[in-house]
This record gives sequence, C-alpha cells and structure tokens, in this order.
Amino acid sequence: MVRGAARQRLPRSGPASRAPGPAEEPRRKRKPRTEFALKEIMSSGGAEDDIPQAERKTVTDFCYLLDKSKQLFNGLRDLPQYGQKQWQSYFGRTFDVYTKLWKFQQQHRLRTSETSYLNEAFSFYSAIRQRSYYSQVNKEDRPELVVKKLRYYARFIVVCLLLNKMDVVKDLVKELSDEIEDYTHRFNTEDQVEWNLVLQEVAAFIEADPVMVLNDDNTIVITSNRLSETGAPLLEQGMIVGQLALADALIIGNCNNQVKFSELTIDMFRMLQALEREPMNLASQMNKPGMQESTEKPARRENPHKYLLYKPTFSQLYTFLAASFKELPANSVLLIYLSATGVFPSGRSDSEGPYDFGGVLTNSNRDVINGDAIHKRNQSYKEMHCLHPGDLYPFTRKPLFIIVDSSNSVAYKNFTNLFGQPLVCLLSPTAYPKALQDQSQRGSLFTLFLNNPLMAFLFVSGLSSMRRGLWEKCQDYLRKINRDIAQLLTHSRSIDQSFLQFFGDEFLRLLLTRFIFCSATMRMHKIFRQETRNYPESYPQLPRDETVENPHLQKHILELASILDVRNVFLENTLDDY
Repeated sequence: MVRGAARQRLPRSGPASRAPGPAEEPRRKRKPRTEFALKEIMSSGGAEDDIPQAERKTVTDFCYLLDKSKQLFNGLRDLPQYGQKQWQSYFGRTFDVYTKLWKFQQQHRLRTSETSYLNEAFSFYSAIRQRSYYSQVNKEDRPELVVKKLRYYARFIVVCLLLNKMDVVKDLVKELSDEIEDYTHRFNTEDQVEWNLVLQEVAAFIEADPVMVLNDDNTIVITSNRLSETGAPLLEQGMIVGQLALADALIIGNCNNQVKFSELTIDMFRMLQALEREPMNLASQMNKPGMQESTEKPARRENPHKYLLYKPTFSQLYTFLAASFKELPANSVLLIYLSATGVFPSGRSDSEGPYDFGGVLTNSNRDVINGDAIHKRNQSYKEMHCLHPGDLYPFTRKPLFIIVDSSNSVAYKNFTNLFGQPLVCLLSPTAYPKALQDQSQRGSLFTLFLNNPLMAFLFVSGLSSMRRGLWEKCQDYLRKINRDIAQLLTHSRSIDQSFLQFFGDEFLRLLLTRFIFCSATMRMHKIFRQETRNYPESYPQLPRDETVENPHLQKHILELASILDVRNVFLENTLDDY
C-alpha cells in the first residue's frame, strides 16, 4: 500500500454523500507495520529506543485498543445464545471499542510502500468473496448493509488495480455493476449517480493504456510496469556513480478532466508503479538451483515511501514537503512528481527570478470554470495558488529529484542550485503535435514514457495493438538501449555531476534512462520536430551530442522502429537536419 493524503472516498448512502475532497494534513510519518510487527517492536530488546516518543505512544495505544477489542469480541462468544438483556450491554461495549479502534486508525494511518501488504489485502478480500460473506445482504431490507457491500467491492477493485490483476478487476466490475443495479432498483436512493460514476471511473482506468498487447487468441496481456530484477540497467565495473538512495516520493496530481479512480489519477498511478519493485515470489526463489532453505527471513526489498496527494492546496503540499524533508535519512533522495495544470506569468517583470516564470497549479478550493481559463486571467498579482520553482528552493538543502509534467514545466528550468546538493529536474514537453491524437484525458505521454516506454513508443508510431511475441522481442531490445544509455551517461565528459550522483539508485537510474529515450525518440520523430516545445528538457541541461542526440542512440531507435515496421515516421539523418 501507499501512504499519504489520497484516501478512499466512496459514495455514502443518502443526502450526506459528497464529492471527493482534496488532500488532508499529514500526520507524523510512521513506520508501517502489521499487527505482529507492532507488538514485536514494543517487546524486542533495544528496538524501542529507535522509535520517537510520539510514535511509541501511537503504537502502544493501538495495541491496547486492538487487544481490548479482541477480548470483548471473544467474550461475546462465551455468552449464552438465548435471551437479550444478557448480551446487549456487552455488545455495546464491544462496538464502542471497535469504533474507537477504527477512528484511531483513520487518525494515525499506518501505511507502507511494500507490495507484500497489498498481497495480504488481496488475500483477505478474496476470502470474503470466496466464502460469500455478503450473500445474505441483498435479502434484507437494509440499504446501509448493501452500501457496505458496494464499498467492499470498490476497495477490492483498488487493491487489484494496484496489483495489476486486471482480469479480477473486470470480474469485480461486472459483479459491482449488478449489485448497483439491484441496489438502485430496490431502494429509491440519492447516490445512484455516484455509484454509476464509480463504475465509469474504473472502466476508464482499465482502458487508459493506448496500446493493447495480445496473445495469439486475441486475449489481452496484462503487463506490469514495476521494477523487476532485469528492469534497471546494471552498473558496469568502473562506472563512477553516487551512493544516494531514493527514500521518499511525493506524487502530486492536479490535472483537470484526467482519468481517475477514487483519488488516484492515471498519471499518479503510473508514477506510483514506476517507483515500486515487482513483488518477489518467495516460492519460486526457493525452487531455484542452489537455493537452500533457511530459518532466516528473506532480505526485505525496500520501496521508497510515497505520499499520494490528489489536488492538495499549497499549504497542504508544503506541509507534506516539510515533513518528508525533515525526516529524510542521510544519503537519501526526495523525489517530487508534479502532474498539474500550468500557471503562466501574467506579465513581464523587471527582474526575472524564481517567482517570475509561473509554475504549476495547486488546489484553490474553488470551482474551476472551463478548464485552465481561470488561471490565465490578466492581473497584476501573482497566482497565490501556484507552486513556483522558488517555493522548492528551501528543500534543495538535501538531494532533490523533481519531475514536472505540465504545460508550463519549463518554468522549472529557472532553478539555481544554492546549496550545492545534487539537484535534477526532468521536464515534460509543454505542447504536443496537433497531428498526434489527443490522449491527455487518458494520461500524459511524457509520464507514459517514464512508466512504460515501449507502449509510449508504439503510440507515437501509430500502433494500437501488438502481438505478445513481438512485444517481448522489443522489450529485450529496449533493455539493450537502456544499457547503452547508461554507458553514454557515465562516460560523458561534460555531464553535470548531479545526474551521476542519482545514478546509483535503481529507480532513479531507470527514470533517467527512460527520460533520455523519450527525448531522443521525440527529437527523431517527424511530427515532433515541428516545434521545440514538443521536446522534454531538463535542469541541468544534458549534453545533447553525448546523450539525447547521440548517433549511436539514434541508430538504436531506428532499429527498434524497423523491428516494428514504422521506420517511415522517423527521420534518418536527424543531425544533418537539425
């Protein structure tokens, strides 16, 4: 699971129902743990000293409420099954404790970025479905119970989406659709429109990928975009890179009219996937030759902690930034991903500083009319809800990796590295060719390149489907391209050292190689070369001749296009025509 302000908001029964709200203020950052781990950390010698006092109290209070709820629940089973007055008071006490426990969990949400916990949640929800725990609900004349069942389906769908279990998602969507139809037919409810919107959002999420990968029988292949063991190019002997590790990531989504489910836009979802490792299958690992059984626990493969902020206000975003910055471990990196509407400067200023180029929009808690129109009004004052490059200056005291996907991403070229720490900004194109079919509602092309570069390459090449065998052949070739890009970066004589400082981390290494592949592809594509606004940029600038316009890399891209029989959409002699 992930941590942060993006919370599951689903329709409620009756007039109290409302639209999802913006991100909420963060609680103190806590180490996520299962029930066993929570108790273990309080009882193991010496471990308690590593936990701050405030967090220790949170763990103690949680364990107390958890034990109390179990005691009362187990006590209910020992009461006689006849009569009413004997058990009513006990039931009330049990219900009260469970209510307190639920509220406590909401206030102190213990989250993690370990996909193993997603698998645990999947097993739990699957057991409910397999054992038909909700089978009797539809026979009772109680709409609140039916809503509880619908909310179970919606949460199960979220877990399956995050695990890429799209086949299960499709089955759940069909079941949820039937349940909603029955619910609205039996009860004259006010939340029918909202539940139908939930279905529409899930359907749009499933169909967001612009290219389908097909088996021989035309069934769709579900591809995973998490970091696998062979995903990031390996560091070759002699490569001199930094030892920084990605520890925290803020994934911020504030684009209008983009596909979303709950409070997760498609761009946020794609970046989330790009910052997680593929779950390790322990059973297959144990069956490998030379692998011996051991009583020791397998080494834990860490993912960076993530805050998901859907349409946060400026103050909320800044609070999360400050909290993450404060607790960033030594030799670690904070990543900020901004997928948001661009805010442009209202006029030319006498001095062009970090607050004079605009930036990206944060939530103003006001209705947005006609998309971006409200943010282009002519005024003498700067937009107070804009996140300017200068707003991020205080956080450059520690290693900072920024990705901006926006129509005004170039505002973040105007950085000054005041503190000498590693700092890189990867910036999306500010416009896309008109000849390219508009897919912005289904997610940004730039973010798609960072998440699934082959799918993005197929899309800009005009392909909408691909056979699995050819897909896998192209993936193998793309891995070769990534290896060569890694060598170009590390062998460059003029590259800014910030890029190399981040290159030691697998996630950041993969993002950097995909960014260069994206930039090189767009610079070679015929319809992208009409305007420089169609190209990604970076701060600091990459040496073009050694990276994005390197002849060796261009040759690889043309070869990939030849494999796909789309070489005609790329320029052959790009350097001569530039």
